[in-house]
Amino acid sequence: MRAFVATRDAAATVRQAEVEEPVPRADEALVKVEAYSVNRGETFQLERPPDGDWRPGKDVAGLVVQAAPDGSGPAVGRRVVGHPPAGGWGEYVAVPTGQLAVLPEQVTAVQAAALPLAGLTALRLLRVAARHTGHLAGRRILLTGAAGGVGHYLTELAAAAGAELTAVTSSPERGERLRELGAAELVHAVESARGPFDLVLESTGGTALPEALALLAPRGLLLWFGQASRQPVTLDFFRILTGPTSATVRQFSYADVDEPDGADLATLVRLTAEGRLHPELGEVRDWTRTPELLADLRGRRVRGNAVLTVNR
Repeated sequence: MRAFVATRDAAATVRQAEVEEPVPRADEALVKVEAYSVNRGETFQLERPPDGDWRPGKDVAGLVVQAAPDGSGPAVGRRVVGHPPAGGWGEYVAVPTGQLAVLPEQVTAVQAAALPLAGLTALRLLRVAARHTGHLAGRRILLTGAAGGVGHYLTELAAAAGAELTAVTSSPERGERLRELGAAELVHAVESARGPFDLVLESTGGTALPEALALLAPRGLLLWFGQASRQPVTLDFFRILTGPTSATVRQFSYADVDEPDGADLATLVRLTAEGRLHPELGEVRDWTRTPELLADLRGRRVRGNAVLTVNR
């Protein structure tokens, strides 16, 4: 079968190659891939790909062509969205059944492929935030790096929960859709935001994190979940002492959960089918253009999600 493999060179990109079709384990279904999503974080992973026969790809949608040998999961012929650990940028991928959710007719493969990594991150970030504050209704939230796929999901979900969200984007054009999804305010630099905020969802790093931390309300929470700037963070602890009282800074990983992703994927699918969650499809291209799209993601030229369709 055809699939994309890491070039493992200075270009840190991918090339299409012939590889062996995956052989599912007992608890894995074989999925014929119709579409997959590419996330900016995966461009970082390609700079230092894991050893061995690892291939990239964590967000897929397609058709089950071989059910799991142990009888778990969806049957042959079911349309699914999946979040495999790797190997999704190809014609077929083996996916653990706990990492699959069945798709209804209302949700297309392109929409579904945009859901897993970005959608799971947004959903779980807001769960952590709600546990800290007790609820999100009326809470003031600052979201940095808001123009990506995670930011669009976070904005829509937070607004639906009654939060007042300020989104930080690099330009008005990159933030236009966020207003439609419920952002209360749009700014183009963290220091332009009007605090204090009960919650800060920080995905940029560099100078943005300390600036955002200074805008927290007393006993507020900053959740750090990304490093889009690729710049290290330096904190001035003397500034913190005169800033928000008893502030909490917490690192967040969407993968830090005890249960498989299937149930949360099903929630994202249901919200999409009901018209309560709208994947922001910034780019939809044929999968042969994957290397080009990786370059656009690195150059911050994609707003929302980037999806590739697999044509045979």
